[in-house]
Amino acid sequence: MAKGDRLARLDAQREEMETDYRAALIAALRTTAAGKWGLFDHRKDRVARAAAAPVVAQLTEMGEEIDEAREQLGLPPFALHAEFLASRGPVGPEAVGEPKQAQAWLDRLTAEDR
Repeated sequence: MAKGDRLARLDAQREEMETDYRAALIAALRTTAAGKWGLFDHRKDRVARAAAAPVVAQLTEMGEEIDEAREQLGLPPFALHAEFLASRGPVGPEAVGEPKQAQAWLDRLTAEDR
C-alpha cells in the first residue's frame, strides 16, 4: 500500500505541476501576443532571445520535472511541453510572426478549457 500511496501523491503532484506549467506558458504567450518577441526564438535577435531566456528556462525546467514524474508513473511525455519546444526555432519567411503564433496558441488553449 505504501507504493500505491507514493504513486498517488506523485500523480497529484504531477497534475499540480502541469497546471502551473500551463499557467506559466499562458502568461508568456500573453506577453508575446502583446508584441514582445523571443519566446519562440524565430529571429536571430540576441536582445529578444536574452529577454525571453528566463521564461524559456523556467518552462523547460518545469517540463523536464513533469516528464520525470510522468516517466515514473508510466505515462507518456508531457505533450504541451513537447509541442512548445517543437514550435521554437527558425522559421521560413512565410511563417506568421511570434505575436500571431502566440495568439493562436492562446485561442487553442482557451478553447480546450471550455
